[in-house]
Parts: sequence; C-alpha cells; structure tokens
Amino acid sequence: MILQTCFEFMNIFVQHFLELVEHFLKFTEKRPYAQSQHIGVNYGEVADNLPPPDATARLLKSTAITKLRLYGVDAGLIRALAGTGVSLVLGVANGDIPAIAADPNAATGWLAANVLPFLPATTISVVAVGNEVLESGDAALAAALLPAMQNLRAAAGDGPAAGIKFSTVNTMAVLAQSDPPSAGAFRPEAAAQLQGILGFLSRTGAPFMVNPYPYFAYQSDPRPDTLAFCLFHPNAGRLDAGSKITYTNMFDAQVDAVKSALGRAGYGAVDIVVAETGWPTRGDPTEQGATVDNARAYVSNLVAHLRSGAGTPLMPGKPVDTYLFALYDEDLKPGPASERAFGLYHTDLTMAYDAGLTSSSPGSGGGSTATTPTTTPSKRSGWCVASAGATDAQLQTDLDYACSQVGVDCGAIQPGGACFQPNTVRAHAAYAMNQLYQAAGSHPWNCDFRQSATLTSTNPSYGSCVFTGGQ
Repeated sequence: MILQTCFEFMNIFVQHFLELVEHFLKFTEKRPYAQSQHIGVNYGEVADNLPPPDATARLLKSTAITKLRLYGVDAGLIRALAGTGVSLVLGVANGDIPAIAADPNAATGWLAANVLPFLPATTISVVAVGNEVLESGDAALAAALLPAMQNLRAAAGDGPAAGIKFSTVNTMAVLAQSDPPSAGAFRPEAAAQLQGILGFLSRTGAPFMVNPYPYFAYQSDPRPDTLAFCLFHPNAGRLDAGSKITYTNMFDAQVDAVKSALGRAGYGAVDIVVAETGWPTRGDPTEQGATVDNARAYVSNLVAHLRSGAGTPLMPGKPVDTYLFALYDEDLKPGPASERAFGLYHTDLTMAYDAGLTSSSPGSGGGSTATTPTTTPSKRSGWCVASAGATDAQLQTDLDYACSQVGVDCGAIQPGGACFQPNTVRAHAAYAMNQLYQAAGSHPWNCDFRQSATLTSTNPSYGSCVFTGGQ
C-alpha cells in the first residue's frame, strides 16, 4: 500500500512538472528573447516622416525590445501599445515643470490627462520629469525639479498610478569626474538639488536615470585603442588604480562612475537606469567614427553584454535597464549630421543595421525589414579563427580579451586541457576567439577582433579538441 501511494504521488508530481514545462514553452514562444528584459529604446519625434503608431507597435513586437521611452506623451502610440507587454517611460516636458512644481492641482491635472486614461491597458513604469534639467544652466528650472516630482508622486497616491516611479534624466555632465570610475563624483554646483532628488528617489524606489555615450568619449579621444574600448572590441583594458579593476569597455566604466558618485553622495543603493545610449551611422567629416559598422558593433555588442547578465564590475550579475537611442532617425534634429542618424531603423521600417534584436537574418546595413519573431536569434554557421596575417602580439591581446568575457570557458587551453596542444598563441587564440564568437551570438561582427580573425566553414576541431559551432 505504501509503495503504491508513493508511485501515485510520483505520477502526480511528474504530470504537474510536465504541465509547467509546457506552459513555459508556450510562454517563450509568445515572448521571444525573454532574456532581453533589460533592453529598451527611445522614441524621438523630431521628424516629419515617422510611421503611424500601429506600424511602430508592430515593429516593436517583432523585436526583443520590451521597453520604450517617450520624451513626452503620444496618445496614439500609447494606445497602439496597449496589451503588447511593452513597458513605457513617459516624459514631462521641461516647460511644464514650473507649473507642476508650484501647484499640486497642476500635477493632478497632468496625470489625469497624460497617464490615467491609458491605465491599466498600457504598462507605464516611469514618468521622467524633465530631460537634462540639471545640466540646462537654468537655475530656476533646476530648483523646481524636486517639487514637481514630489507633487506628481503625491498626486499618484494610492490610485491606478500608484506603481509608477517618478525620476528625471541626466547627462554624464552631472558628474564632475568619471575617470577612473572609482573616482566618480557629482558636480558641486548640482549638489544642492541632487541631495534632495536622490533622497526622493531612495524613499520612493525610483531609479537614477543617466545618458552614458561612449561615442562622445571617443570623439574627445579618437585613438584606435579608445575606439576598441568603446565598441567592446578586444583591447588591453584600462586599470582603475583606485579599485584595482581592469575595465574592458567604456560602457561599464561610465556606468560604474555613476555608481561611485551615488555611493559617494550616500545613495549607493539607488538603482541606475541608462536612459539613452547609442552610436550614429553617419556624421559630418569632423565626426570621427560615425559609421554603420561602428554603430552595429557598439549596439550589438552592448545588447550581447546586457543579455549575458554580467552586469558591471561594481554591479556584478545585475544588468542595468538600458534604453538604446533611438528607434528611428530624426530628420529635423538640429546640430551636426550625427544627431539625425542614431536610428536602429529608418522611417520606412527597414533596419539601419542588424543589432541582433529581431529574428531577421544579420544584414550589412540596410534593406532588411522586420519579420515575425521566432524563439531564437538567427545565427551564421561556421567557426571564428585567427586570420593568417594576425601577429602573435595581436592574438595575445585577443586571447586575453576573449577569455575574460562572460560565457567564454578557456579551460580547454589550460595545461592538461583538450586543446592545450599545440601550445602556441595562434592555436589558443583561435579557440578563445571561437568561444566568444559562439557565446556572443555567432553574428559576423562577433568575429571581427580588429581584423585579426576570420570566419571559416571548415571545422578546426582536431583529436579530442572540439571547437563548438557549425550548423
């Protein structure tokens, strides 16, 4: 009797387990790229040729993008995104801040007009009160920022908007110092407003929102090694003497500088959200590095970095919610040519380049149109190995870089490993390069390594040494 009861219990357990597995598989079929919950995109509207809202909603649903930031409130687009699961950040215009700060009724009215009509059909996670206010040079506007945030939070109360967080967006110029990351600190002249704002964010569980742009860091230091550092390409790394951490990419360094500044201000527990980051596909002749290839490298490698779950050296295992700039090119933006060329997509819904965010096959920079998503990103077959012309010095740098990345296991090329022999830099680098290529998504640009690597359709495995890859 006892044995029969145990068997019955086990049968019930197995049946429930299989039901859970089936439910999970159905969920992942409906929500491709479930690992991309940290990836969002900005929707800029300084253009006269944007697609209609329903077309934009269909485009977003065909991608791994799960979050969208608006700089204002676009009722048509918000309604088009109802029920899609895409979470929105809405924006309060800088010009509306003084009135909202001065009158709680104005805050109530703003929510009644711009938030409440869309709940609960559309998910709204954050309201960004103003954009780059503390760096605007307008002292009166900066002084009104915290009262406006407080009034909006009070107006949300315990009603339908109770779960929405209220924050504001800053540029990296809010920092007095960002290099090295451990020395990150806020500008003294912004300290008065920041202390109150950071206290508000801490009390309400809202994030500190900031715009790190490795592209602009490269503009101020256009050396080849800086470009590699900014694009997540193999590089020697940069040692932070204060923390003894060697950084391998500019994005992590900039985010950790903000983390250090928050800690120095006494608010190290406040979460960070990257409100904007991106790379332009073209620019004026004086704008070095503004190319399709560099844009694809930066964004696709950033996406892979976020999906890996690695986080940053100061926040290991904690990926930062990141909003790419931007969904579309904006043809009416003033300034240099690059300002009009940050789009992941052209306004005819074709890709500016393939960043690995859709199910369409990797392209070379235009002409591909978003397609119905599948459960896995498309990949190229083959293996990534050292190119014939690469020097041992180049390959050693690539080897060190590849083995330091999340998802890369270089145990096989350690003494006693299956791929340790032949014990040469070229052989070990080829194994490590291929490991990183496969882990990063097997896209052609994942096998660039500053032209010291190449793709091959010939399996480089030998003996008991197995190179993953192929079909």
